[in-house]
Formats: sequence, structure tokens, C-alpha cells
Amino acid sequence: MSNENVFPRLSGAALAAVYIIAALLPLILARTQSVAPMDGWEYAAAAMGMIALWGMAVQFVTSGRFEAVSGQLGIDKIMAFHKLAALWLALALVLHPLAYILPTWMADPALGWIRLQFYLTDPSYRTGVVSFGAVLALIATSILRDRLPWSYEVWRGGHVVLGLTAVFFGLHHAWAVGRFSAEGALAWLWAIVALAVLGVMAILYGWRWWLLHHRPWRLASVIKRADRMWELDIQPAPGTPALPYHAGQFVWMTEGTRRFPLFDHPFSIADSPRRDGLSLLIKEAGDFTNQIGTLPVGRVIGIDGPYGEFSPEAHPAEALLLIGGGVGIAPILGILRDMVARGETRPVRLAYTVGQPENFACLEELRAATEVLDLRLWLLSEDQPDAPDMLQGRLTRSRLSEMLDGLAPADTKALMCGPGPMVAAVSDLLLDLGMPMANVIYERFDYAAGARSQQDRARTRNILSVGAVLGVAVAGFALSM
Repeated sequence: MSNENVFPRLSGAALAAVYIIAALLPLILARTQSVAPMDGWEYAAAAMGMIALWGMAVQFVTSGRFEAVSGQLGIDKIMAFHKLAALWLALALVLHPLAYILPTWMADPALGWIRLQFYLTDPSYRTGVVSFGAVLALIATSILRDRLPWSYEVWRGGHVVLGLTAVFFGLHHAWAVGRFSAEGALAWLWAIVALAVLGVMAILYGWRWWLLHHRPWRLASVIKRADRMWELDIQPAPGTPALPYHAGQFVWMTEGTRRFPLFDHPFSIADSPRRDGLSLLIKEAGDFTNQIGTLPVGRVIGIDGPYGEFSPEAHPAEALLLIGGGVGIAPILGILRDMVARGETRPVRLAYTVGQPENFACLEELRAATEVLDLRLWLLSEDQPDAPDMLQGRLTRSRLSEMLDGLAPADTKALMCGPGPMVAAVSDLLLDLGMPMANVIYERFDYAAGARSQQDRARTRNILSVGAVLGVAVAGFALSM
């Protein structure tokens, strides 16, 4: 199905500004409310609660499923923001009751603890406690996802339930006991927020479910391309419109009777838009993908997309450096196939790294592309290579320097997809070789914690600065009341 851009794409800085301005709206409306005078810490507590409540609702649209938000930034940046925002929202929720009791505790610590226990146990505050517990459970299950004995689908379902619990119990808490939110303009804002969250859920799990069933695709073939790696040729069923996409983007796929958004999985498109249908290159690596090679031809497939900005169209340049690690070759292969289909004339350098030689996919196609494109190819295996044009080892600084030979780093864009440690290491090496940070674009297929690149650290600082601005806004609200 098509994921048309109804809204203009905004830059990261513009999206950050929108996020901050919208987060300040509850504080602005709160200033129109008349409440009994409070201590400055209590005003700060109220401000933190309002910003946290608004931020929890926004988390539903910062998960990479809305192109207006993620289209310009890419899935890596969106996921980084989603995770870090969850942490500062949790911090605000922790400080929310503590700031309320701080004046009492400073005057009489024993009375302060009694007041805190009252907040945690009194029935009138129960929905706030439940909301806080749901947020903590969300963060804990996200951090421990790979260690939990749950399938991916069960974890995702729990993530949705906990998120909705946090938001709607939090909204009830604001309406029931909020100093500023019980009535007036702010109460109406929370009603709009509630409707917006329901609207997001209706789009994600209602409208997209309907599209998955009314615009089906069919599996035309399943071909083994490497050890535990399969290429799926998927064609639109009669009446299903073609999918407009750029090479390098990704889709969410479901199959058979499980065509429901909760059961979908993201896969890069390993194909050119000039060919009918889609090719997905998928490696056996989990509950769903371990069975991918056994899917029968003719199986009904659900496709939701396209998503992402990992494409040459989104990053114009005079020359391209393409780097794929393992199954990360999938979007790189799609870009290369599109270049062949279009008769690309720009210089292209491609490095493909795997653990063992049997993990190389579509080698003959890659080699053939060197005959029709201005393409140089580096094939690297950590184990002993089994062909003359293969090299042993990893992408080192010297090999990257060799790839960049004859190319101007400022005029070259690097598009890289692979495991996290490889992406971080190669990204830093490219920066050391003089490539501007904005010219290094990457996507991971594994978001588990691990090595972080210079770009990751810069991104973290930028995202944390948004949280810092909100902290300043809380202080300003408390001091101005």
C-alpha cells in the first residue's frame, strides 16, 4: 500500500522546535487557570506532570510508523529519540510527586514521608500510580526485551497495552486531582490529547488492518540466496495498486491469516521501483524469519509502506559509497539494482562484509553490475575466502581509504546498513578520513545496546538538549507563578 506524504517533511531541528512548542502548550494554558497559591516546588511538580503526560501521548507517533515524522530523519534517529524521550519522561514522573512533598519534607522529614505514602496509597491518586508503574514497566521490558521469554509479537502487544495504560490513567489522574487540569482550557486540551491517541490507534490498528486485507499481495517465489538467507518475490494481487517507493526504503510485512499490524516485521526492499512487485532479502534470525524459507508460493502477503529515507534520492551526491554487513546488504542490493535499471553513471564503491563466505548473497549479480556501472566492489569475509576476488578481514581504515581513492569526501555520500558494532566502527573511520558527518547515513538491523559512533553521541547530545529545554521551561513556570 502507498504511504503518501500528506504532510511536508520537516528537518530534525524543525521537528525538535515543534516538539518543544507543543510541550509548552499545557504550561501556557495552565497560566490561565486560577488555583490556590502553592510553593515554587509544587508549581514545578505540576509542570513536570503536565509535560510528562503530553510527552507520553507523543510517544505513540515517534515510533517510526508515521512518514511525516520519520521520513526526513530516518529510523535510526527516530528510534534514538523515542528511547531517550522515554527516559526523561520517566525522570519527570519520578520527580513529580517528590517535588510536591519537598517543601513538607524540608520542614519536617517525617511528615514528608507520610505525605509521600499518602500520594502512593490514597485511592484518589491511584490512577497516577498505575500510570507511573506502566511507564516503568515499559522501560524495563524494552531494556530486557531480548532476555524475556516472550515472542516479539507478545512483547509488542504488551508495549501497546502499557503505553495506553500510562496515557489514559495519567489523563484520569490529571482530570481527577490536577491543580490546573480539572477544568478550563487545559482540561479540554487533555480531552483532545485523548482523542488524538485514539485516532493514532485507529490508524495503526484499524485503517492499516483494513488496507492489509483489502490490498493483498501474493508470494510469487522464494529463492535461497545464501546460508539461511532467502529472497522473496512479492507481487500485488489483482486490484492492489503498485507501491511507489525509492530503492533502499523498507516495508512492514505480514503473511497469511496474521495480517494484522501487531504481527508485522520490517524488511528492507532489495529491489528497483522500475520492476513490478517487490523483492525482500530476509535472513533466518528469529521466531518469524526462521520459517521464511518454508512459505508456500501463492501465500497472501500484507505490505505496509514504504518507510525510511535510506535512499540516494533522499541524499543526493556526486558519488556513492555503499556498505552492507550481513543481511544489511538488502537495501544496498536494492539501490544497486535500481542503478543498473536506470543506467547510473556516477562513481559507486561497494563493500560487502560477512562472517563466512557462504553468507554472501547474490554475488554473481554484484559482479555483473561492475560491467555496466562505474562500480568497484570489495567482498570481505572474516573467515578464509573461497574466491580470488574476496578479501579476508574487516573494513579497516586502509581499505576505506582505498575505497575513497579518487572521490572527494565532501561530495560523496556513504549509505551503510549492518549490525550495530560494524556501523559504529565504520562510521567513525569515515569521519577520520575526512567525510562530513552529514554525509554518513546508516541504518542498523539490530538496535540492541552496543558500540556507539561519534554520530550517535552527537545525536544523543542534540536529543538531550530538547529535554534540557523542557527542564528550563519547568523552572521558568515555577518561578513565574
